[in-house]
Parts: sequence; structure tokens; C-alpha cells
Amino acid sequence: MRAVIQRVSHASVQAGDRRLGQIDGGLVVFIGIGRDDGPEDVAYVVRKILDVRIFEGESGRLMDRSVVDTGFALLVVSQFTLYGDVRKGRRPAFDAAAPPESARVLYESVVRELRAARLHVETGEFQAMMQVSLVNDGPVTILIDSQRQF
Repeated sequence: MRAVIQRVSHASVQAGDRRLGQIDGGLVVFIGIGRDDGPEDVAYVVRKILDVRIFEGESGRLMDRSVVDTGFALLVVSQFTLYGDVRKGRRPAFDAAAPPESARVLYESVVRELRAARLHVETGEFQAMMQVSLVNDGPVTILIDSQRQF
């Protein structure tokens, strides 16, 4: 499982004319589900999202507090293209991405676990064409990959 997290001052996601989610400050989390991912990958990625220290501390120290420490919101968007492989040819191959049926279950597990941390969590719409707008604060962008945890 891969997650790209971006510290943002504002973000929103919509599908066509419908606004799906919006946050003012926090993290945008793009989630890609791999073919071999399971519940242990969900647990690892959720723990990292909640624990990573990428917000300024009260004393002004950079990278000192987590999203849990700050109480900021999360905007979680499914993005299978995180598994795009461009090593061969000019078009990305998505062979390593999970099929939609199993990916949906794990994506929903990630959202459920993040909400269990009592944070405000907004989402996109699974398998929809979406437009994501965000203002990256810093910029700060971090990649989490459950297959590279050791």
C-alpha cells in the first residue's frame, strides 16, 4: 500500500459539479492499494499517517507535531495511479495495483481506521474521476510504502 501525504493549508475534491470533501488545514492523503496488500498494510500505513511529525510545534520547532497532536483534518483520496510503472515503454502499467473490488475494501478500512482516531476525515469517491485542489504548505510531501517498511 502506498500513501502520499501532503501538508496543506486548504484542500478540496470534487467529481464533476459535486463537492465531495474539503478541509482547511491538515493532510491530503492519496492512497494506492497494491495487488498483495492486506490488513497489515492498512495498519502500517494508518499508523504512519497518524504518527508522522510534519507540523510545527508550539515552540516553533519544525516537524515536531503529528496530525493527531494538532487535531487537523484529513482529506483521503483513492489513487490507483500510485502503482503506475513506467520502467518499460511510454504508458504506465498498473499490473501491481489491486483490482477495484479488493482495493475498495482496503481503502474503506483506511478511512475507517483514520476516523477511529477521532479526527475529521473527508474523502473523495472511490473509482471516480476527481479534481483535487490543494495548497501544499511548505511544501511538505511524504511517501509511505508498506512494502518498504524494513
